[in-house]
Amino acid sequence: MAKLNVNGVVREFAAEDDTPLLWVLREQLGLTGTKYGCGVAQCGACTVHIDGIPTRSCVRPLSSVGSSEKIITIEGLAPGGSHPVQKAWAALDVPQCGFCQSGMIMAAAALLKSKPKPTDADIDEAMTNICRCGTYNRIRAAIKVVANGGDTKTAGLSIRHADGSTT
Repeated sequence: MAKLNVNGVVREFAAEDDTPLLWVLREQLGLTGTKYGCGVAQCGACTVHIDGIPTRSCVRPLSSVGSSEKIITIEGLAPGGSHPVQKAWAALDVPQCGFCQSGMIMAAAALLKSKPKPTDADIDEAMTNICRCGTYNRIRAAIKVVANGGDTKTAGLSIRHADGSTT
């Protein structure tokens, strides 16, 4: 059996070397937060971190992932959705359909780790994931909220939530 270090745990699985990492994560390991979108590394729904680098798992064959590399999926990003990016996403009601959001969150978390105060150009360069619902303004705002210490008033959005509060 082959082994991968996923979310801090060494996991065993059986798959062919040319199997995309995405399918082992979803089908063998039951980590379904990472989504299949396009299968050609364009949409980013399958984004995971491998040794801290955002990686499109739909095109990454198992043969190219070393057993010592650390893979983090959306499930392993933070316990209970407590990562600052996840909190900002929820506070600003970023998701609409939600399909792309795990990949978006993984890309944003990697960006903010490498550049804690990203410029608009940094965000444009790093956030190449596709959102079919077009929530790009909220995505950018959520990244800026995290960069500004979590203050949602810096988002520049006026969102009325179901409970009547505004952000």
